[in-house]
Formats: sequence, structure tokens, C-alpha cells
Amino acid sequence: MKKFILRVAAVCALLAAPALAEAAEGFATANVNMRSGPSTRYPAVSMIPAGESVEIHGCLADLPWCDVSFYGGRGWVAGRYVQADYRRNRVYVEPRYYRPLGIPTVVFQFDSYWDRNYRGRDFYRDRDRWRRGPDWVDDRRDRRDWERQRERDRRDWERDRRQEQRDWERRKREEEWRRDGEWKRERTERTERSERSEREERRSWERGSDGVRVRQDDNGFYEGARPVPMVRCRVDDPYCEN
Repeated sequence: MKKFILRVAAVCALLAAPALAEAAEGFATANVNMRSGPSTRYPAVSMIPAGESVEIHGCLADLPWCDVSFYGGRGWVAGRYVQADYRRNRVYVEPRYYRPLGIPTVVFQFDSYWDRNYRGRDFYRDRDRWRRGPDWVDDRRDRRDWERQRERDRRDWERDRRQEQRDWERRKREEEWRRDGEWKRERTERTERSERSEREERRSWERGSDGVRVRQDDNGFYEGARPVPMVRCRVDDPYCEN
């Protein structure tokens, strides 16, 4: 009896093996990059358009990332961008659906995965750097990037300083022009007011309180005070203008 049960279990395992080996079908829910590892920091392999079908070979147990194939390419896509048909509905590929969908849990073995799929890719020559994980940063490259950034910041600062200096000089010139123009206008207005006041004073001075004009005997110029001697204009005086 025990042998019979073992034979039945072996047959069932053989029958189930093809189903487990067969990839499940999924669909991209958005335009998503297929990565060379289970992280968005790994290099992109290709872009999967929304609605396209992919073959799901397995998913990680601790992270919602799945190993998929798309048009001959192989890579990793986050489970939140992949759906599969389950009981006439489409569901996102999450750990609770792995077993019902026939999706096995897998592990990411960097060396074998990259050697098998990415030997012809440009990023393959940097595999020693990526082997340390997507969060690892080369200190030397990081320092070079920092130095380049510092040089860019210095150039930007000098450019901004020169621009500020030019703007300050331009504002200063405009202020000087404005002040010079206001000073000239004020001087012109002051001169005009002075001349107008002098004319008014001269006209007032040339007439007496009774409205009779006066003249100056020595034919000189009028000054601040009424010159003397002054004579009243008589009606029959041809040399006096009334």
C-alpha cells in the first residue's frame, strides 16, 4: 500500500512538473522598463508598452519583482505593473496569487543570470560594479562626480556673480541718468520760475501804485531796487511811454 501511494505521488509530481515549468502569461499595465535586476536602479533592458503580454518565469518571495520574457528579451519587472488572468478577472501579480497562478518563487542569481542574458549588452562590462548590488556606489567614481559637480557649481556661481555685477552697474547708470535728468529738469524749472518772477517784479516795479508807468533818466537797466531819479510821465512828454 505504501509503495502504491509513493508511485501515485511520483506520477502526480511528473504531471505537475510541466505545469510548473511552463511560464505564466501576464500583461503590462503601463509603459514599464524591463530591468536587468529586481530594482529600478539596475540598467534597463527594454521598454514594455502598456497592454503587451509577457511570460512570467517566477517572482521573488520577499520583493514584488518578477522575472519575465518579452520578445526574446529577459529581465525583471515590478509586480505592480503586471497583471494576470485569475478566475475571469485580471489581478496584479502579488505573493498571494503566486500559487494559484502557477508562478514559482525564484531567487536572483546575478552571475548566472547576467552571463546567460546580457553578454552582448553594454552594461555587461560593468558587471563587477553591479554585482555588489544596485545601492553600491564606487567611491572613486563618486568623487569624480563630486569634483565635476563642484566645478559646475563654481562656474555657475561666477557666471551669476558677473551677471549680478552687470545688473548692478546697469541699475547704477540708470539711477545716475534719472537723477541727472531730474536735476536738469529741476534747474530748468527753477530758472524759468526765477525769470518769470523777475519779469513779474519788473512789470510791477515799472508801474506806480496809481498805475502810471515810470522811466529811468539815465537809460540804465532795472535792478533790484527802483532806480533814482525817477520822474512821472506827463501826458505831453514824447519821451515817456505811458
